[in-house]
Formats: sequence, structure tokens, C-alpha cells
Amino acid sequence: MSDTVDLKKFDLYNPTEELAMLRQTVRDFVKKEVEPQALEHDRKELFNLELFRKLGRDLGLLGITVPEEYGGPGLDGMAAVIVHEELSYSDPGFCLAYLAHSMLFVNNFAVNANEEQKKRVLPKVCSGEWVGAMAMSEPDVGTDVLGMKTMAVKNGDHYVLNGRKMWITNGCLDDNGTPADCVLVYAKTGGSKGRPHISTFVVDKSCPGYAVGQKIRDKTGMRASNTAELVFDQCKVPLTGLIGSEGDSMLHMMRNLEIERVTLAAMSLGIARRSLDVMVRYANEREAFGKHLSDFGQIQKYIADSYAEYKSCAAYVYDTARRLDLNKEGNRVDSDGAKLISTTMGKKVSDAAIQVLGGYGYVGEYVVERLWRDAKLLEIGGGTLEAHQKNISRDLSKAMGH
Repeated sequence: MSDTVDLKKFDLYNPTEELAMLRQTVRDFVKKEVEPQALEHDRKELFNLELFRKLGRDLGLLGITVPEEYGGPGLDGMAAVIVHEELSYSDPGFCLAYLAHSMLFVNNFAVNANEEQKKRVLPKVCSGEWVGAMAMSEPDVGTDVLGMKTMAVKNGDHYVLNGRKMWITNGCLDDNGTPADCVLVYAKTGGSKGRPHISTFVVDKSCPGYAVGQKIRDKTGMRASNTAELVFDQCKVPLTGLIGSEGDSMLHMMRNLEIERVTLAAMSLGIARRSLDVMVRYANEREAFGKHLSDFGQIQKYIADSYAEYKSCAAYVYDTARRLDLNKEGNRVDSDGAKLISTTMGKKVSDAAIQVLGGYGYVGEYVVERLWRDAKLLEIGGGTLEAHQKNISRDLSKAMGH
């Protein structure tokens, strides 16, 4: 049959010419623009806002999954995974800011907002004019979403929003307390049968009462992205700021969770691939006892195990991304599974790279120290390892009729 796919030639990671070109475009941008600034912005805990805007202005990637009619290129989960892997190869902290904007805000908003909201907001966030964030976690609430304290009460032609949100990537844009241009905020709006209703609001800088509480400093890793506490003090949000209907937030979260977790897993792939490249190059160049390090069995084990684990996780992540439907949920067991093993793998491979490089691996100039610090967050953010284990166990039990 003429339309039969030649499986020997099929490339899981670049299945189309368009996606292969996308990878090369991002890889070139990373080499030219991202890599030269990565170490400095990590050390100074600075978010490179101008470089971030170039992702929208020059590459059109800030709304990567948004349809063309709203200013995006209309690409899929595979494209999103490619971009996240390539950016994280150089600067996972910068990539985390990209993920918070393009996945947590933009894709979430594009899937769940109404037509008027999309036309008003999406062109601004796709171009980079606006930087977006998502605010769910609170000082006392993380994985336990239903335990949140932030409240929204309808009052005439607006809602009054009160509460604090914590650990918000892109929550502030600089060190001067400038808040994100727009943020999706989850808040309680009453409840029924003993269960709270969680609703989603889009808040922007025109809403009085929205401010940065503090920029979170001295993070272990991901220092090239800004993390902040956001404060909503009698914040007035117009009725048009409600996304969907009151109580719809859990549905919104489920629709967005899978692409969020798969792109977080893709970040670990970038960390692992860079760590692997660094340790192989170093082992081939460095000599000890009259031999190259790559001739020693212990070093070979670090390299071989790292390569095999990276390739295994890459296959799982890309196969899961290939099957994602961005408009509905239904593949949580594998989006959780891919993130569960990939994030641990990224940390392990970067740790192996430090071990191979010895003292050189322990200093910032050789990159893997930074990658190792950045890798840890991926086991926590976007769902902890423990949450993934719980979800997968439950979903498999349900699938078997228990």
C-alpha cells in the first residue's frame, strides 16, 4: 500500500518536516541567544524579560498551541514538548518562565475561555506584550487544591477577590514588584453538599487590589525565572473575568494538567541530554593514570546508564505527547507516568554528570551544577512525585473495575 508508514524511517521525536524544522529553529535560537546569558541570570536571580519577549516577537512561540485566528501558530503537544526540551538543554529556569506563560496561562486560557475573552487577551499574550501566570498554590495549600482559602464574592457588576497565592512563577516581572500582566486565579465561590466550588478568574493589572506580596529569593534552582507571592486585597474583577461558570475550575485544571505535566517532563529531557553531552565530552578529554576517563568501567556505567535512562524516558514522553488532545482530558495515567519517571531521571543524570566531572562539576561554569539544582523542582512543581503515584494507582484500579 502506498500510504503505509515506513516504521523504520518513522522518527518519534521529529515525526513531520514541520516539527523537525521547529526543533532546529529553537536549537539555533538557544545557541545564539539563550546560552550566552544563562549563567549570569541564574547567578543574579534575574528573569530575562526582553529575551522572553523574543520568543513571541521573533519565533511566535509564546502561544504555541493557540489557533492562528488568535495570534498563535496552532501547533500541538508534540511541538510544545520539542520547545521545552530544547530550551531546557541550556536554561531550565528561563524555560520554566516559558512554561508558566505558554502552558499554565495561555493554553489553559485558550481552551477554557469564551470568544470575547480570547479575542481580548490571546493576541497580547501570544505576542509577548503581556506575560501570564497561573495562581493556584497558597502559603498553606499546595496539592490539596480544595483546601484553598482565596475567596471570590459577587458584588453587582464585579467580583471581590481576597486571598494570597504563593510560589507563582512569573508572578512578578522584575525586582521592583511589577506583577504579571495577567494571571489565572483559582478561588472559592461558595459550595454545595459540603464540597467547595472552585472558580477561575483572569485578573490583569487594571484590576485594583492586585499586587505582588514579595519576590521569592534564594531558591535552590530555577533562579532565572521569577517566583512570587501574589496578594488580592479587595481586588475588583469584572464579571467578564470569570472563565466559564462558577465551580468549573476542576474541569479547567483537568483539561490543562496533561500538557503541563508532559512539558515539565520534557524539561527533564533537556536537562538530561545536556548533562549527558557534558559528561561524555569531559570523559573523552580528561586523563587519569595515563588513560581517558571514558576508559574506566565506573565512568562507563555513569554514561551508559544515563544514556539508556534518558532514551527510555524520551520515548515515553514523546509517545504520550503524540496522543494528547489539548481540548479534553483522558490520558492522565501516562502524563503523570511520564513526568514521574522523567523528572527523577533528570535529577539522577545531572547528578551523575557532576560525579564524572568531580570538582569541575561542582562549580557553575561547567553547567551541570546548575542543571542539577534546576532538576529538583521538577519533582515538586506541577504535581509532586507522591501525587503522581497516587493518581496512577487510582486510575489503573478504576481501569480494572476496582
